Amino acid sequence: MKTRLIITGGATGLGKALALSYASNLGANLQICIADINAERAAITISELQALKADAFFYACDVTKQADVKGLYDIIQTKWQGVDIVINNAGVATGGSLEGESLEQWQWIMDINLLSMVRVCQTFYPVFKQQGGGYFINIASQAGLTPIPFMSSYNAVKAAVIGFSETLKLELAHDNIDVSVVCPSFFKTNLDESMRTSEPAMKTMLNRAFERSPINAQQVADIIYKQSLKRPFLILTHKLGKQAFLMKKLLPVEWYIKNMLKKTRSMQRLKSK
Repeated sequence: MKTRLIITGGATGLGKALALSYASNLGANLQICIADINAERAAITISELQALKADAFFYACDVTKQADVKGLYDIIQTKWQGVDIVINNAGVATGGSLEGESLEQWQWIMDINLLSMVRVCQTFYPVFKQQGGGYFINIASQAGLTPIPFMSSYNAVKAAVIGFSETLKLELAHDNIDVSVVCPSFFKTNLDESMRTSEPAMKTMLNRAFERSPINAQQVADIIYKQSLKRPFLILTHKLGKQAFLMKKLLPVEWYIKNMLKKTRSMQRLKSK
């Protein structure tokens, strides 16, 4: 039986890596839709997926537009008459201090990283319910679990994705619908291309964090694929991220904050350069 999979933002970065991971493991048993706004990059991804024997196609979809998401629903119903897994991966990045981030920047990332996920889940939930099951995989971030300074809007929106996902996990369980939320830490991807910030030092700092990552996008995607086979709620991909999350859970709050304040001071020095 073939697995029917949608990946939003699947033309590049982690989305593409996830698509390739599924195709490498499932081959001809995979039907996959790459929903993205970048047709040129999607064409390359589709070619690579087809080389792995996957039945792949591209649908031009801006997930901030309800009409596009409805169009995605329509074509999926026409081609597949259902879907098994929806990976909400489309996202952008922001950075900046409290005074450095405009409300417009907050609204921009909220619409793409959170409200678009709500649109997709609301649209495909009835499909899952009617067919008796399904699986949402929502891509959040380590930043939603253990926030770092000077990324308020990004931290907040990823924390909201985690809260939204946990709510779905509880709310949709009686319909046999599984939900996982993925919280990767920094890794080299194309997220920096879409990043918005009015403070150049922030982009320098984040690019440095991306470059220092011990694992790349494909390794992150392979970890997600393997863990998702068991359908856990929380998927953590980085060893240091797991340690940070454990430290936050186990340490007294004041000890954890004191430790983070030390790191904040070093970031402030880098930001001021």
